Amino acid sequence: MAFIPIYILVLFFTIIIDYIAGRVIEGAEGKKRKLLLIMSLVSNIGVLAVFKYYNFFIGNINDLFGGSEALLPLLNIALPIGLSFHTFQAMSYTIEVYRGNYKAERHLGIYALYVMFYPQLVAGPIERPQGLLKQLHEKKYFEYDNVTTGLKLMMWGLFKKVVIADRLALIVDPVYQHPQAHSAVDLLVATFFFAFQIFCDFSGYTDIAIGAARVMGFKLMKNFNRPYHAQSIADFWSRWHISLSTWFRDYVYISLGGNRVSIPRWYFNIMLVFLISGFWHGANWTFIAWGALHGIYYLSGAVIQKTRKAIGREANNKASLLRKGINIFVTFWLVTIAWVFFRANNVNDAFFILKQFPAAVHNVYSWVIGVDGIMIHKEWPAAFIAVAFLELVHVVQAKWNVLTLISRSPVYVRWATYYMLLLALVFFGVWDHRQFIYFQF
Repeated sequence: MAFIPIYILVLFFTIIIDYIAGRVIEGAEGKKRKLLLIMSLVSNIGVLAVFKYYNFFIGNINDLFGGSEALLPLLNIALPIGLSFHTFQAMSYTIEVYRGNYKAERHLGIYALYVMFYPQLVAGPIERPQGLLKQLHEKKYFEYDNVTTGLKLMMWGLFKKVVIADRLALIVDPVYQHPQAHSAVDLLVATFFFAFQIFCDFSGYTDIAIGAARVMGFKLMKNFNRPYHAQSIADFWSRWHISLSTWFRDYVYISLGGNRVSIPRWYFNIMLVFLISGFWHGANWTFIAWGALHGIYYLSGAVIQKTRKAIGREANNKASLLRKGINIFVTFWLVTIAWVFFRANNVNDAFFILKQFPAAVHNVYSWVIGVDGIMIHKEWPAAFIAVAFLELVHVVQAKWNVLTLISRSPVYVRWATYYMLLLALVFFGVWDHRQFIYFQF
């Protein structure tokens, strides 16, 4: 509304529709109940389709059939910030009411607050009514532990955003803006850094959102769990953007039949879910390719796992520390290769970048064994140190709760930690008003 005041009517429309739909669905029976759910879902998806996908579809139709002339006009409209997250959170409410898992909300203001809860509205986590809506009925009191825990989470999230993510962006953005103007090694290193940039950017926002809510006494769901320590693509999606992946699992995958179908149909279900997930992220073929690639990864991993179980090697592999390390390494680079499509300006740029990777690996190998040299840019050392520090924290997190560990430390250790983070924010943060990456989704 701050950008375009009339957009408040979009929110008013969807909030009223879903509020009424929830009340009516709860009291309806039979086909009428299902029809009301469909009307609610269509209204939400329709709004999202107009603002986010209309120009994509019309643009592709014009390119396919129009030649040099546009057959259909494009809309000169802006995507309301947070619309995708708002839509999915609203849809989860009506679906849960339809399934009988949650009673329809009677208080319009509380329902509106549920779908417009400001800490997580813009980029999640996407909450369910069982998690957030019931908390809005509870009277909240000032609690010192909630305030301090929330502020610590917010500071750590801000650290990941401005000290790590935005510093990596200084390397990633120029390379991906003009990939043809950079060397193969530059493209490989920028892609490696982007994997950590998008993680720190998105999980940093999530930490700030969860922390801001905690200060006020609200608990939001966990959205990330050290995703780059995953040992398979399936494991990665149980750790990355958890609120979205579980949303697709519960409302799309299971509705399609899940794994209670024939093998070919199961393959179709998996691919469709990943394609929709990619398209949800953006109206661009690059995101569809990113989703399709993850679908192929997922299915390939399932086939490999089934084969390993069939020959009786799965138990031994799980016990091998070396095998775990290899699995993590392979999974990370599969995910990183897919990130090329997510970050590239277009599909052609993505394929150009991927074609440079063999030469880049050869050049790095030659540099390691001392045969040849590569150009080390001045921004790289600080970026590698930032990534190494992040991974060190993740290693500690695998064994202990870091916040609990700090809170139980002597007072001088606690305050030294807080001041070091604050000083790092001041002296090493990149404060040039870079928006969070997921604001565009």
